[in-house]
Order: sequence, then C-alpha cells, then structure tokens
Amino acid sequence: LFLAGLLPAALMVVLLGIWSARVPREKQEDKVRPALGASLRAAVWELPLPIVVLGGIYGGWLLVSEAAVVTAAWALIVSSIIKREVPLRKLPSVIVESMTLVGAIFVILGVSLASTNFLIDQEVPTQLFEFIQSKVDNRWVFLILLNIFLLVLGMLLDIFSALVLIVPILLPVAIQFGIHPVHLGIIFLANMQIGYFTPPVGMNLFISSYRFDKPILNVYRATVPFFFILLLALIIITYWPWLSLAFIDGA
Repeated sequence: LFLAGLLPAALMVVLLGIWSARVPREKQEDKVRPALGASLRAAVWELPLPIVVLGGIYGGWLLVSEAAVVTAAWALIVSSIIKREVPLRKLPSVIVESMTLVGAIFVILGVSLASTNFLIDQEVPTQLFEFIQSKVDNRWVFLILLNIFLLVLGMLLDIFSALVLIVPILLPVAIQFGIHPVHLGIIFLANMQIGYFTPPVGMNLFISSYRFDKPILNVYRATVPFFFILLLALIIITYWPWLSLAFIDGA
C-alpha cells in the first residue's frame, strides 16, 4: 500500500500545487523576496528530511512511528542546536504549547470516537452498504456508489474504526467485481483522507481552527476548492487502476 500510494499521492500534490499557484498572493511591495539560491541555502538543513523519512519508510529501515521520532529529533537538533532558532531555555514553554495542542486533538478524537460508537451500535454503516449492494450489478456503478458511500462514511467515522468495520465487508464484494485489493485500499484511503476535512467530524478542520485561531465556519469555506480538487483526483484514482498498481508485482 505504501508503494501503491506513491503515484496517487503525487497526483494529489500536483493538482493542489497547480491550484495554490493560481491563488492571488497578498501584495508584498515592502518585502524583498529572496532569490531561489538564498532560499535553498536557508533551508539546507530541512531539505534532506523528506528524503530521510520517506526513504527510511519505503526502504524498510523505519516504521512509521520510528520515522516520527526521527523527524522530531531532527527538528529539535536543527532548530535548537544548529540554527539556534529556539533557545534551549525556551524548550519547556514550546513543549507546554505543543501538549496543549495535543490535548485539544485528544478532545476532538474522543468526541469523534463517541459518535463513531453510536453509529456502529445503530449499524448505520452496515445498513448503508447493504442498500448499495442490493442495487448494484455493474462494476463501474459499484465504484461510483462505493466512492459516495466512503465519502459519507469519512464524514461520520474516524479512519481507524472504518478500517476495522468496513474493509472486511467491502473486500469480498469488490473482488467479485474484479477490483484489485490494493486498488481498493488506495480508493478507501483516498476517501478517508478527504473525510478528515469534511464536516461534521472532519478532525483536521477542528485542529486547524484551534491552531490558527479561526472560526470553524471560515475554515469550512476555505477548504471547499480543495475538496473538489481532491474529488477530481479521487475520480482519476478510481477509474485508472494503473495509477495504484504500477509498482505492484503481479498486479
């Protein structure tokens, strides 16, 4: 799944980058924009980080949790020791601020899990899926309804509950329609990550609102263009299986 996600992720990044490049920037007549060379020199210690982290994960040297530790350690060393942007004496206050943000995330996650448990107890996901399955006899229609179902699911459930609850139900049906299990996994993950910024349980919306001190409705409105961009990427990922299976042996 890590390998299968490379090209779909690249597609999303490219589409988002194209849109972001078109968004008008604020006027900066009073600021001198640094040259590319100067910007690269300023970021010389940050540039290797994605290579180290992603190379470690895809190369099999690091687990995801270990990559997170490497990232945190790298940021600490660069910011406090090499570049001295964060003096060591200020680290305790930085830690306190970080833990405050983490505490807010736990509150959001707790509420999300509570709503998830309620929906599971009421068997809402199972009923939705059974309704879709009873109306479908075509692979392409199945994929359309699958995406609609997963988008709605991503708005209501956290990804971990959806994985445990829904994937075992989806997998045998998808195989019957000739959908490769890895391709199904990428479709599932693409839908779920869109769910992270769609109300009412879009966790990233609440984290962003808290972190940047913006009203949640403003955050909702700001994410609308990105929702449709990622929806376009999802359609391409769904109906072009090669994008997910190019690096998978025997696919």
